[in-house]
Amino acid sequence: MFKEFREFVSQGNVVDMAIGVLIGGAFNGLVASLTKNILGPLIGMFTNSVDLSSISFKIGAARFTIGTFLNDLIQFLIMMFVIFLIVKSFNKLRELGKTKADEEAIEVNQEEQYLKEIRDLLASQETAPEKLAQHPGKTDSSK
Repeated sequence: MFKEFREFVSQGNVVDMAIGVLIGGAFNGLVASLTKNILGPLIGMFTNSVDLSSISFKIGAARFTIGTFLNDLIQFLIMMFVIFLIVKSFNKLRELGKTKADEEAIEVNQEEQYLKEIRDLLASQETAPEKLAQHPGKTDSSK
């Protein structure tokens, strides 16, 4: 059982996913800090509040903390924008890879076509003397 677990963990996909989760967690902390310490105060200058999370209103006994929601929304938008940029760059790389692979496939197909034509020509030259022996009166010019 330990051997199977070790094989599972050593697979590339599992390791890549674990690294992605760790980097994502660290990046989330960075974005939270950016939102709280830089973007929040910048937006707070326009709302007369230094900290966005302190923006709230009260209706009856219920207190609505709009500022905390704004912090979370800003963090979400930053994360989604970064993910968009990453996916877009990977798609460009994938398209470049496909284009090169397609060009190589076309070149290989042309080479294969030329080789088939050469093979057919050689085969027809090998059978040509046999045809001449069967029909001694015919030559290539009489075709």
